[in-house]
Amino acid sequence: MNTYRVLEPTLKDILDGIQPLREDWVVRFKVIEELEDVIKSVESLRGSTVEPFGSFVSNLFTRWGDLDISIVLSNGSYISSAGKRRKQNLLEDVLKALRQRGGWQRLQFIPNARVPILKFENASISCDVSIDNMQGLMKSKFLFWINEIDRRFRDMVLLVKEWAKTHNINNPKAGSLNSYSLSLLVIFHFQTCVPAILPPLKEIYPRNVIDDLTGVRTDAERRIGEICAANISRYRSNKSRAINRNSLSELFISFLTKFYDISSKATELGICPFTGKWEEIRSNTRWLPRTYALFIEDPFEQPENTARAVSAANLMKISEAIQTTHHKLVMANQNQLSFLGMLVRPRISRIIAGTPASNSSYTAGHHVRIPVGTPSYTSVHRVRTPVGTSSYMAGQHITTRSQTSRSVYSPSQAQFQTLNISPASHPSNLSSQTLNIRPENHPSNLSSQRLGSRSSNSTNQRLENQTNNSTRQRYVPHYHIQGQPAWRPKSDQ
Repeated sequence: MNTYRVLEPTLKDILDGIQPLREDWVVRFKVIEELEDVIKSVESLRGSTVEPFGSFVSNLFTRWGDLDISIVLSNGSYISSAGKRRKQNLLEDVLKALRQRGGWQRLQFIPNARVPILKFENASISCDVSIDNMQGLMKSKFLFWINEIDRRFRDMVLLVKEWAKTHNINNPKAGSLNSYSLSLLVIFHFQTCVPAILPPLKEIYPRNVIDDLTGVRTDAERRIGEICAANISRYRSNKSRAINRNSLSELFISFLTKFYDISSKATELGICPFTGKWEEIRSNTRWLPRTYALFIEDPFEQPENTARAVSAANLMKISEAIQTTHHKLVMANQNQLSFLGMLVRPRISRIIAGTPASNSSYTAGHHVRIPVGTPSYTSVHRVRTPVGTSSYMAGQHITTRSQTSRSVYSPSQAQFQTLNISPASHPSNLSSQTLNIRPENHPSNLSSQRLGSRSSNSTNQRLENQTNNSTRQRYVPHYHIQGQPAWRPKSDQ
């Protein structure tokens, strides 16, 4: 089909244009470090830690993605449970400190949100700061772990988010979808493909995750991580499981096909990634009474609706965007330029115009640049460190056993399994040998100084740099095994 022949390299070029560059990581670490310095000056937050979460930690952010940060209160080794009023007061203290320090733009305090948030911009990065957001921290890890089952998940999330921004349906403040809901839609699509790419999430963690985030933090996170590790390993090593070999373009079009009539389906059915099924709203007492235009259940915080902000009018807009895109993509005689107009915003299209389509196989990993040590399902445990340290993702050594991946799109990953993993290791580095990977290489442990360059102070400047040098390599951190540079797949070189 001509559509797939043109769309496949177009999607690859889009990914090359929106994936983070080295300086995009650097500038976010710099923002985190600067916020740490501010928090140290706030008396009411003495002993707190500053911890990133969201798409930055799950590695689902684009070059222009927001940065989510949680200020985790000191509560010994136990998970803190500050009330909403206290969170509001603490964020007011942070707001005062930021104003006194200066250099923080577009400060906005939203105290009455479901989760009180302080928003600001720094170095052209939009940031959302919350207090004790353990739910967000844990969900970020889960999304990363899910990506380890099949790397096409990450690519699809990035593509769907960019497509949604292009059609103005990725803005919960305006009554449309948030990015977390879009990620869940991709999960649901991968669960309901034939053959399925992802299992129902209850097969990864059979309980409501939020209910188990109690007690000693490291113990709670270790228990959750070990259960997920075992279940993900079991799913990936199941030799009777049929393998889905669809290309990225086929998956994208089938995504649009699946949700083509979402506005009519939503009147009776809800999307449930926990079971991997469309569920009848009237048969699910947890979802009643029906008060939302669209129901996408949060699999980690049931029965919360992640699409609660979507209005009836915006649901129609979402449906129209899906139908229009689907119709144009399957039309005959389409070219890359016409595809770009439907899939990306103009500034992204200008970047891509200077980037030739890659000839490398998608099965080789499609130039996915994932820094070493992004949290893996085998062993991620945040350890409290004093504010001001650069170790956001330190952890203890946990040994788990993971079977060889059967994903046909990650051959290099398949060579890197069955191991003892230290908390900073990244599953893309796994091998059949027992490895000891240095924890300081986790991306959240990197600093702008160790990365060796100063971050840009404006998004426009970074855009211009990318446009003028479209062949510049993505950031590839060093891999270390027992202190020595390690072999890495050609797709990462």
